[in-house]
Amino acid sequence: MTLRVLERPAAPPARAARPSRWAAPARPVWEEEPTRAGLTAKAVVLGGACLAVLFPLWIVLVTSVSSKKTITEAGGLVVIPRDFTLIAYHELLSGGQVTRAVLVSLGVTLTGTLFSTTVSVLAAYGLSRPGSLGHRAVLFTLMGTMFFGAGLIPTYLLVQTLGLTDTYLALILPSAVSVFNILVLRAFFMGISPELTDSARIDGAGDLRILWTIVMPLSRAVIAVITLFYAVGYWSAWFNASLYLNDQDMMPLQNVLIQLAQKQEIPVGLGQAVKSGDLSGLAVQMAVMVLALLPVAVLSPFVQKHFKKGMLTGAVKG
Repeated sequence: MTLRVLERPAAPPARAARPSRWAAPARPVWEEEPTRAGLTAKAVVLGGACLAVLFPLWIVLVTSVSSKKTITEAGGLVVIPRDFTLIAYHELLSGGQVTRAVLVSLGVTLTGTLFSTTVSVLAAYGLSRPGSLGHRAVLFTLMGTMFFGAGLIPTYLLVQTLGLTDTYLALILPSAVSVFNILVLRAFFMGISPELTDSARIDGAGDLRILWTIVMPLSRAVIAVITLFYAVGYWSAWFNASLYLNDQDMMPLQNVLIQLAQKQEIPVGLGQAVKSGDLSGLAVQMAVMVLALLPVAVLSPFVQKHFKKGMLTGAVKG
């Protein structure tokens, strides 16, 4: 009787460990390992840069939520929070000029961003198609506007002739489209494989269908970055309002902030609260500044992940 020896099957090869999301990228063979002194110096420099950015924001936020007694005792700006109160924000958002300014800024930002992004995407897609009619002449004409401008006076006369003064369109149309953003979008669109668009065209899809169902889904990163650029530009704009608007009730938030920073006047509805001693004028200034910075600070982290993929790829391709 022969005994058969059963061999244990060989173990499957171990899988390579998946690299951690936060793991450092592989260092090239020609690059030396960092020294402890170099890492320490880098940490000190980056920490100092972060502190230089965050410390002023901290002072603005703390001062905006401090009582008049705390601001008086600190001699102005407050660093250490005490006597936490939201009276400045309550007074600002309970009606009056600041509330109208916030609504104006929100309306202009939403409308202008939608309009500018739509026009930029349509223009970039048309310019990215080599067979489109007159695309080369239009492209060079747009690029020429990046280096040569009509000037302030002709622009003002044009807006006045079109009857846009003292209208909200004057805050949108004069700076509605950025040629740089169009060029970035065009470069990204040209990097999309032409086989995708050609197959869709064979199936009977038109240009708008191709743009909506193929090009835009593949370009979410660059479109998100361009949209953020337009939104920040509209939210932070103040020059067009100071130039084309004469009605104080139509002024956006940034212009109200400038008036407060220059101490020209206290917003309507807050004068009595400041005079009665219940509210500090400095707290009002800092609160308006926080309201002006809040949307950008909230939206930026959500779009941050698209910056590298969107801007660098769109700027290099094409």
